[in-house]
Amino acid sequence: MDKYQLQMTDVVDDEIKKVIGDGLDRFNVDTAGIQDRQSLAIVVKDPETGKVLGGMLGRSSLGLLFVELFYLPSELRGSGLGSKILRQFEQEGAKRGCTAAVLYTLSFQAPDFYTKHGWQRFGEVPCLPTGSSRVFMSKALLPQ
Repeated sequence: MDKYQLQMTDVVDDEIKKVIGDGLDRFNVDTAGIQDRQSLAIVVKDPETGKVLGGMLGRSSLGLLFVELFYLPSELRGSGLGSKILRQFEQEGAKRGCTAAVLYTLSFQAPDFYTKHGWQRFGEVPCLPTGSSRVFMSKALLPQ
């Protein structure tokens, strides 16, 4: 074990992501016999400039849909756009064969938004700033 060099870094480049991601994907395929990991993004762009304003990023894998990042600038919140994005994301997950979706959000971000859309809390872990927590949520997806 001592012959391997361990390096700690806060810079995760493409090579690191590829080696670790591809290795884990191969392990999962060898173990589960399923190769279905696929990225998913819904991107909001300015209609005049084409500039990316926000959106939702995630993936589907082994029957689960993962919401990893969701951001809309304040001027687009409360317009129904976030609900539309979430619905489309969930529908695409169901089309891919996902039976459930999972995410975590921060207590000061959007747990109420997700609850309004049928998501259920299944865990909560205190974090900083004091009084805040990471809220873990899931939702069953209907077949498409």
